[in-house]
Amino acid sequence: MVKYFPLLILLLTPSVKADIYHSISSSVKLEVSAAATAADRIGNSMSISGSGVNTTDGTTTGSVGGLGAATNGVNAYTPITASQLTAGDAYSFSSSYTAGDTVATSLTVGEVSPFGDLTSTSAGTAGSLAGTIDTKNDITITAGGAGTTVTGQFVVGLTLD
Repeated sequence: MVKYFPLLILLLTPSVKADIYHSISSSVKLEVSAAATAADRIGNSMSISGSGVNTTDGTTTGSVGGLGAATNGVNAYTPITASQLTAGDAYSFSSSYTAGDTVATSLTVGEVSPFGDLTSTSAGTAGSLAGTIDTKNDITITAGGAGTTVTGQFVVGLTLD
């Protein structure tokens, strides 16, 4: 009976199962930016408000002006003149106008319309931009010139189920 005791313990012990997954990955990413320009066009706008005033556009009494037809993206504007309605009474008057950016009718390749909000960046220069991974997964990265990006990454994963 004693000689069967280890076998009995082995049979009564629950079985254990484990899945093990292990991964290693390395990468280097090198980027050199292209020249670019971002252009945002400024639109036309007009605002007028007031109380206790007479208004005129120079021709019509009571006119509040406005924006007329557009030519190459810029609307015609009719300015307003205001005068106090009744002498001695309170009055207020406010008027503003923003002329929109002109839309160019012909541009050559690489030319940008002269819009009110421009951001331009020059092309990157690779210069000494470099990245390497050796057999021991050592990553070596070297920065390049302006407009460049280098990213090195080493990832180890271990999963036990």
